[in-house]
Amino acid sequence: MISVNPDRFLSDLHHLRSIGAAGVGKGVVRPAFSAADIQARHWLAAQMADCGLTPHFDPVGNLFGLAEGPSLLMGSHSDSQPEGGWLDGALGVIAALEIARASRESGGPAISVVSFQDEEGRFGVTTGSAIWSGNLTLETADTLTAHDGARFADERAKLADVAGEFVDPGRFTGFVEMHIEQGPTLDTSGEQIGVVTDIVGIRDMRITLTGQQNHAGTTPMHLRRDAFQALSAFNSAINDRFRNVVTPSTVWTIGHVTLHPNASSIVPGRATFSMQWRDGDISRLERMEQIIRDTAAEIANSSGMTLEFGPMLGLDPVAMDSALQTALADGAKVVAPGKWRRLVSGALHDATNVSRLMPVAMLFVPSINGISHDFAEDTAEPDLVAGLQVLAHAVTARG
Repeated sequence: MISVNPDRFLSDLHHLRSIGAAGVGKGVVRPAFSAADIQARHWLAAQMADCGLTPHFDPVGNLFGLAEGPSLLMGSHSDSQPEGGWLDGALGVIAALEIARASRESGGPAISVVSFQDEEGRFGVTTGSAIWSGNLTLETADTLTAHDGARFADERAKLADVAGEFVDPGRFTGFVEMHIEQGPTLDTSGEQIGVVTDIVGIRDMRITLTGQQNHAGTTPMHLRRDAFQALSAFNSAINDRFRNVVTPSTVWTIGHVTLHPNASSIVPGRATFSMQWRDGDISRLERMEQIIRDTAAEIANSSGMTLEFGPMLGLDPVAMDSALQTALADGAKVVAPGKWRRLVSGALHDATNVSRLMPVAMLFVPSINGISHDFAEDTAEPDLVAGLQVLAHAVTARG
């Protein structure tokens, strides 16, 4: 049995939290390629080297700690949302580091560690693992821009001095990612462990409605081509038209809106907004896309707007590997008897991309009050340790 060190694990987790610490409580601001993100990656590389792994940065900032020979890959991501919590992604990286360290100390199986870059989507959808898995070409990725105008090609150049080649996925026998649930199921039920069965699919694109910028005091209401009013009409219509298509687990979000020129005395002439939707069924995702496009076109035509769709990014739903699932479930039965369940992930994870290359599985621990992507995100430390111990059981059993 691999013998993990919970104190060492928690100490490393809190140290990583200190890099980019912000806001109240345990908040973290560590977006992809920010100074804090790069500092965290260099610190992680040093920890990997200290436990006998070979640190390796690839051309897009993914950081691997490589064991010799064939190995099980474990990890997640260490970048954060613009206002994020201390565990989202970071937990999976530090848990993997502790399992790799403990397995080496115990004479266990070889474990490699990864912290993927830009999982949080500053430039797209799980950018680093999408490129590594072949789901997104590097040429296309280099054209992506963040909401602040930064180009992916320019940002990844910040790590060019330490970057090597892409790691051959053939050296890994599978991938296991530990994560906080980012939802209320485990916390509400009082359970400690979730063994993931599937990850839902996601679609994400930008939509731009362009009308006529004009004076807010002198332009009569009936003559306005107000881009924000068109956006508002789209939002109302889409909620109504989805009603007979979606299920209770389907979600959609307009999460980022930019108005131009964004001034209180000017009728906005342009509205650019993100449209994201998630579901476990590919056909439903496609049906929702058609409704979105048709609705936007109708709103644009009726309100005198021009319409532009940006590129659509997304990933299809993915089922977890049955053998890895069983290993995690067997560990959960030992560590948290009667306090675990199987569940679907409504959040997107790097495991979705990695599933193109090898068997994958995921393990969840509770999020207090179901909160994530917020400074208030947290998990009780006994639950964090329980998740680590389930990983140790699963890795030992898998051999």
